[in-house]
Amino acid sequence: MHRIALFFVLSSTILFSQSETDLSYYLPQDVKYNPNIPKPESVIGHEVGKWHITHDKLVQYMYAIADASNRINIKEIGKTFEDRPLLILTITSQSNLQNINAIQRAHIEATERNTANIENRPIVIYNGYSVHGNESSAANAAVVYAYYLAAAQGPKIDNFLNNTVVLLDPCMNPDGLQRFAYWANTNKNINLNPDPNDREYREVWPGGRTNHYWFDLNRDWLPGQLPESRARIETFHNWLPNISTDHHEMGTNSSFFFQPGIPSRTHPLTPKMNQELTKEIAAYHAKALDKIGSLYYTEESFDDFYYGKGSTFPDINGGIGILFEQASSRGHIQESNNGLLTFPFTIKNQFTATLSTLEAANSMRKEILEYQYNFYKTARSEASKEGNKAIVFGDAKDAAKTYHLAEILKRHKIRFHDIKSDFSANGKNYKKGYSYIVPKNQKNTRLINAMFERRTTFQDSLFYDISAWTFPLAFNLDYTETTTANAGAEVTNLEHRKGGVTKKSEYAYLFAWNEYYAPKLLNEILKKGLRAKVSMKDFKANGKSYDYGTIMIPAKNQNLSSSKIYTLLNELAQDSYVTIDAVSTGLNDGIDLGSNNFRTLELPKIALLVGDGMTSYDAGEIWHLLDTRFDIIATKLDTRSFGRADLSRYNTIIMVNSFSGLNEGNTKNLKSWIQDGGTLIAYRNALRWLNSKELMKIDFKKRNTIEAKNISYEQRGNFRGAQVIGGAIFETKLDRSHPINFGYKNDKLAMFRNTTLFIKPNKNSYDNPIQYSKNPLLSGYISEENLDSLSLSIPLKIGGLGRGNIFAFTDNTNFRAFWYGTNKLLMNAIFFRDEM
Repeated sequence: MHRIALFFVLSSTILFSQSETDLSYYLPQDVKYNPNIPKPESVIGHEVGKWHITHDKLVQYMYAIADASNRINIKEIGKTFEDRPLLILTITSQSNLQNINAIQRAHIEATERNTANIENRPIVIYNGYSVHGNESSAANAAVVYAYYLAAAQGPKIDNFLNNTVVLLDPCMNPDGLQRFAYWANTNKNINLNPDPNDREYREVWPGGRTNHYWFDLNRDWLPGQLPESRARIETFHNWLPNISTDHHEMGTNSSFFFQPGIPSRTHPLTPKMNQELTKEIAAYHAKALDKIGSLYYTEESFDDFYYGKGSTFPDINGGIGILFEQASSRGHIQESNNGLLTFPFTIKNQFTATLSTLEAANSMRKEILEYQYNFYKTARSEASKEGNKAIVFGDAKDAAKTYHLAEILKRHKIRFHDIKSDFSANGKNYKKGYSYIVPKNQKNTRLINAMFERRTTFQDSLFYDISAWTFPLAFNLDYTETTTANAGAEVTNLEHRKGGVTKKSEYAYLFAWNEYYAPKLLNEILKKGLRAKVSMKDFKANGKSYDYGTIMIPAKNQNLSSSKIYTLLNELAQDSYVTIDAVSTGLNDGIDLGSNNFRTLELPKIALLVGDGMTSYDAGEIWHLLDTRFDIIATKLDTRSFGRADLSRYNTIIMVNSFSGLNEGNTKNLKSWIQDGGTLIAYRNALRWLNSKELMKIDFKKRNTIEAKNISYEQRGNFRGAQVIGGAIFETKLDRSHPINFGYKNDKLAMFRNTTLFIKPNKNSYDNPIQYSKNPLLSGYISEENLDSLSLSIPLKIGGLGRGNIFAFTDNTNFRAFWYGTNKLLMNAIFFRDEM
């Protein structure tokens, strides 16, 4: 790509005063505009770019323009956690809109048949804006784009609309956009100040990038754990767009990026033709940006590897994903290495790239339609060669985890079946009702491969995001290849396995800790004031085996009658999808129910450290886990108010990844609280802080010094980057008798890792309840040097301080809400904190 050296420079006459940029600044002037279509200012009350649009005003305008135009259908496809609407505008010609259901059917049928009409079928474009809420030039550009598509008149726009169906997602992250717009607007001067040190350009924690629970929504396209993602995934699969654009912002001193990204960092499952077409489309972006004098670059950064991103997810689904990254003003005007960067200019670039996509799609319509047709035709051929091959997955003791992986498959229109009956394969038992079979001979076979594959060899050693996401490993599920001979009926109505109490008891009740929602059930029981105990050993009762961590609730000497206890437990068990067994005697094969090996449990009272110094992603993942899955209340304790907080209210404090930790006074308070019996659970770089403050002695392995030999100055960044663990999966060995591992069926556990914190094992083996195996790599990239350091190290250190405990995890056990398999480690540290 040719690089150009022009940049928009703001006139000095408006340097420090509010510039009034009207709609004509953005719009092409070679067409006329329908005066009956409302301009943005008439609805939102200001010109685009004068203020950062709030989501409520954006919604108001989208409905107004849909009401005024016969080219637009608008639909609410979902809501955010904060109940803000998620919108999709379907925009095309009036005649197409009247026939939109038939067009949609024909478009999908072309991906399923061996013949397809590409001569006069419209191309489908999905335009997505501001998945990161504080990258708001995109959502503001969506307003201009909606007006242009609705109001522009003449042969050019008529041709575009006749040959195109536009799916306009004007704001992919409403909660984040609203949060950021409030910040930027409330800190704006009448006389604009471009000084980067101004408060306007320094958002407070956690910023507007993320959604309500502080998740990066642009990593959730494949896992689909969040309502915003689930809504757009459904729209995507219902249409299978040919081109999907994903509009972002980057650092202020950058320019404008569009794909292709770095060629060597494209996932091997993505067809080469995808990248060739992306490059051909890029020529249209270059031409359009040349015309307005904007700097840009391509093929020098970013990648197309992780399929959970908005610009990469389409690539494994027969489409072409395109990432746009605009240098961010982060407010209304800011100094940059390229001159003064204004908010209106960032909007103009986003709008310009949107129109160049539209032009490319129309010019290349047949070529791109044929690409999608061939993608699925080839995929069908690949699938047919699989014959009756299939993948079985499940957990014979945890139906809920199995359900949630099946739920993801269902969202992605991947077919799966119940198993006919219990069977064993490769040393693992698969139980009916707890396992599913996925035939490989189906339409989305490539997507199945992307979700289930284990990959340890790569063309490149640098990754923009994670290098592995093997779903059954993330869920800690058994899985193996099998055949459809073991398959029962196809699952069309996926439901949780029903829970409940087997019968009323006058003695006691037992339930296993294996089920995913067992912590939710236990928490509710303790909240009701009932006594519950945990088994420190395995045993048999009524001929049934019970594992370490079994929970026992006595029916007598409680604050409720035995009848009310039965009724309550039955309701709670149903709500948690857990089976509770009634027992009539305390005499067992093994420990009896009155044994001291049943330990009384206490209701968790949790504080989660948030605010300055803490990583918002990690904190949000734990907040979301506790709040939305387990109905456990955690106080979000801000580091700024930590010194004034009454810590005696809590028995557990969670400290997520932190480079700075707490100040000296707060550290002293925390230490006293632990010594008085509190439990601290710490993650990632907080471990270095623990060690430096002598709260816990951690014996870190020293990383091997690597000499750069035959590495040029230009190559030094890649050399260093190869030593980063961006995100991979590793095997650990479990001591299942240790309370931190209660509820795990197997003695091996796949763990996610993206740090280079390596801890030496303790001398006593019983103090190493979790330890990496000698050759731990399961999937993903890690350098040989780091793999050597990781071998036989430990991901968790447990220590005492006074009467309290500290749990120190080297890595995140709750990664991006889809790492179900290691959530139980956190729950065990919370509920069994006094038993270790």
